[in-house]
Amino acid sequence: MNLIPEIEASHEEIRTLRRTIHAHPELRYEEVGTAKLVAESLEKWGITVHRGLGKTGVVGVLKRGTSGKAIGLRADMDALPIQELNDFEHRSTHAGRMHACGHDGHTAMLLGAAKHLAERGNFDGTVVFIFQPAEEGGAGARAMIEDGLFQRFPVDAVFGIHNWPGMPAGHFGVTEGPIMASSNEFRITVRGTGSHAALPHNGHDPVFTAVQIANGLQSIITRSKKPLDTAVLSITQIHAGDAMNVVPDQAWLGGTVRTFTVETLDLIETRMRKIVEATAAAYDCQVDFHFHRNYPPTINDPEQARFAAEVMSDVVGIDKVDDSVEPTMGAEDFSFMLLEKPGCYAFLGNGDGGHREHGHGAGPCMLHNASYDFNDDLLSVGSTYWVRLVERFLAY
Repeated sequence: MNLIPEIEASHEEIRTLRRTIHAHPELRYEEVGTAKLVAESLEKWGITVHRGLGKTGVVGVLKRGTSGKAIGLRADMDALPIQELNDFEHRSTHAGRMHACGHDGHTAMLLGAAKHLAERGNFDGTVVFIFQPAEEGGAGARAMIEDGLFQRFPVDAVFGIHNWPGMPAGHFGVTEGPIMASSNEFRITVRGTGSHAALPHNGHDPVFTAVQIANGLQSIITRSKKPLDTAVLSITQIHAGDAMNVVPDQAWLGGTVRTFTVETLDLIETRMRKIVEATAAAYDCQVDFHFHRNYPPTINDPEQARFAAEVMSDVVGIDKVDDSVEPTMGAEDFSFMLLEKPGCYAFLGNGDGGHREHGHGAGPCMLHNASYDFNDDLLSVGSTYWVRLVERFLAY
């Protein structure tokens, strides 16, 4: 690896920041303490700080030279409502809250880069450090954008990164085009007429109707969309009734839809509505169909993805960079930023969990798992990547 020596020398300081954040996790839009730590660290290094974007977001601005070119670097700060099973020294001190997705590491890596760039940065232009709240279901990226993020701090491109368990530690994964899916939820309420279970002809059965709807929805995936257009439609809940001998008045079912393109998502939502309404009508039931679009697909700009892969190769070696990594059906609200600006989102391997200290939980070191912990060996790798990205993007 070609890591920056000064960043490696600061490893203990950045690791302490990471573990402090891990020990004090805060949920979406509650990242007051984390934001304070971030802002005070940036100010200590001489970086101009702006607080309160998207409620608890922090933006740092560092300018060198005379160029009008600017680059945005983003890290997420929020934790998850999970009770941590780890028992090592830096475990969560807040019951029911935990950094189980590595946002503590993402924040620390960007802080490490900010420190180095403030002290020794060799670039011509402006770096915008974006510390975002509420990635976990709160659309914090959208909130910051609506608060004027890119109007107040214009950038030519924006970049993000996420640690990735299962990928060898220190390896990078990136791809042109879609890298993460859209996230969407639906709820379908079927209203019929209840009856005695022995006399179903006296009513209109919402349970039977809901089952037919569930079967019909799967035809969208197999018969309505192109086979090459990846999508998932999962019904995860069906609820109805309270008694074994009563056909209830109402049933509901819900679930999620994931796609890599908005066009495929539009098709699925349209077909869902038609199938739901027509099936309910066929069985003399009424229906309410609600479809909520959470996060759009995360789609990398091809040029910026290629640029990022070149920088990654310089840092860790070309053999440790997968520039056509398999996209995931998970979702990420960095997608909102990529709708506004060209850029690239990438994965940084977190390893297989062998890095965890004595006292870790019995579960796997996977995202959103109560036994997860970020791999501190990645701190210098991630910080070096950010610095080299800036230096090449804003080269003199």
